[in-house]
Amino acid sequence: MLFESLVVRDLGVYADYLGGYISHYRDKTGLEADAIIHLNDGRWAAVEVKLGSAELDKAAKTLLNYPVE
Repeated sequence: MLFESLVVRDLGVYADYLGGYISHYRDKTGLEADAIIHLNDGRWAAVEVKLGSAELDKAAKTLLNYPVE
């Protein structure tokens, strides 16, 4: 939890510099992201934070479920 919190904090610093902000996402189907980076021009990126490599494939599959506009 500490590592994830630090990563999200740092992402927030970068997003703020670019005029954006960070949010968290979870829907009723269980789809979630540790952070969503929102930029003022409408672009966004979903981010999964992992400390080790054991869960990378699962995280990648989760990110592929987000709708692309």
